[in-house]
Order: sequence, then structure tokens, then C-alpha cells
Amino acid sequence: MAANSTGTSAGTGTTPLPKKLGIKPGHRVALLNAPGGFAATLAPLPEAVEVVEALDSDSFDVILWFGTERAGLERIVKDVRAVLEPAGGLWIGWPKRASGIPTEVTDDIVREVALPTGLVDNKICAIDAAWSGIRLVVRRELRGL
Repeated sequence: MAANSTGTSAGTGTTPLPKKLGIKPGHRVALLNAPGGFAATLAPLPEAVEVVEALDSDSFDVILWFGTERAGLERIVKDVRAVLEPAGGLWIGWPKRASGIPTEVTDDIVREVALPTGLVDNKICAIDAAWSGIRLVVRRELRGL
């Protein structure tokens, strides 16, 4: 999936969602467990962005994972270091309380699971009306290890 345009916003504010998520031209993006119709919410993308729906053997600039269960969160946090570019970001999406979607995942749970693994949060945003997201990156001192 690739597109080029200035984009539109999702969630709140006027910043296009790909820009909020740090998706830039030429990036490789993994979209995991996305809610139905999310690809349309994410569009349009910057030029030459490649989106895949599985973590394969290649590396990724941005990984977006959506989930409601702590066990799934623990798995993605454990698996991501092998495929995330050193300066890349892992976005964890979880349902907002107001969405009515039952979830075990919150920003506090994300931090509790991620921080001991060498990932640190550096951004939070409204992904859309139902989902919040927190961006995790590899601690600077651990990049390249």
C-alpha cells in the first residue's frame, strides 16, 4: 500500500496521522492486528511507503500493533527488537476507555511491560476516535547492540 499526498487527520487535531506516527517517505511499516478499516484511516501515506501485515525477516522503521490483551503486548515487545530499525518506533495501540472495547492494555501497562526490556516511551497520541497510542523506542544507549 503506497500513496502520496499531504494527508488528513485522524483522532484529534489537524496533524495527518502518518506524520503523528513518524511515517516518512520510503519507510517500511508493519501494521499488526489493526482494527477493521484502519488502512483507510492511515491513508494517504507519504511516497514509497511499504506496509506489510506481519513481522518478516526484514527491518521496519515503524511498527503499529493494536491489542487488548497483556499477553499479546508482552509478545510484541519481546519480538520487536530483532526487526525494529535502531531509530525506529513501535506504536502500541489500545482502546480508549470511552470506546467501550474491553481491554487489559493501558499506557501504564505498556510502560510496565516495555521499560524493563530496554524500550522507552517518547510520545502518546490519539490514533482515532476509539484508539490511543504510545510510541516506544530503543533506549539510545542500547541502539546498535
